[in-house]
Amino acid sequence: MPRARWSRVLLKVSGEVFAGEAGYGIDGLVVQQIASEIAEVRHDLGVDIAVVVGGGNIWRGRTGVMSGMDRVQADHMGMLATVINALALQDTLERQGTETRVQTAIGMAQVAEPYIRRRALRHLEKGRVVIFAAGLGDPFFTTDSAAALRAVEIEADALLKGTHSGIEGVYTADPREDPDAELLTQVSYIDVLNRGLKVMDSTAITLCMDNDLPIVVFDLLARGNVRSILEGADVGTLVG
Repeated sequence: MPRARWSRVLLKVSGEVFAGEAGYGIDGLVVQQIASEIAEVRHDLGVDIAVVVGGGNIWRGRTGVMSGMDRVQADHMGMLATVINALALQDTLERQGTETRVQTAIGMAQVAEPYIRRRALRHLEKGRVVIFAAGLGDPFFTTDSAAALRAVEIEADALLKGTHSGIEGVYTADPREDPDAELLTQVSYIDVLNRGLKVMDSTAITLCMDNDLPIVVFDLLARGNVRSILEGADVGTLVG
């Protein structure tokens, strides 16, 4: 079996990725592509993989807040949206022959396990893909923060932050608005915070910095990128 760059990683997948070109809902073909990339590296490289999913393709808490909804209520709705995405990814992975477990930060025993760190570690040791849903179970925290914390808790070697819409990594500005924006191949945590670069929220960046957890920001929908990163290729932006 080829040696991978890291033996255990956490993949952060935003809800918007699940939506595909429609911009909302779940695009089955996109989920199938993501699942096949995960299954391939798990099988071929033997890498332990955990996943944190967002829910923005179904509901975003800040959208509710902007319409006058209570922030806590809106955030809890967003957490439930992530569970729908997690179950969709689980079903697709298992239809491809990859054993999975979904763990949620909000108790819902009929559809998923509760998040228990030791149980998650045991699943990973047994070769299962563990999908973490419902964020941290608390309002006011993003799924980026959940990804950073879960990565530290499961002792991941790196956090892979998947983007979409052709965004290849971290740029000096939004490339969709500024044609002169430059792709950064490597940037420090401090520079991300000081320059306000759009990587992850400041809580997530600080947590990764405090625990020396590298972040790779890359285009998740470019086929083969996950494998290339794990094989040591310079793909996207390395934050560290």
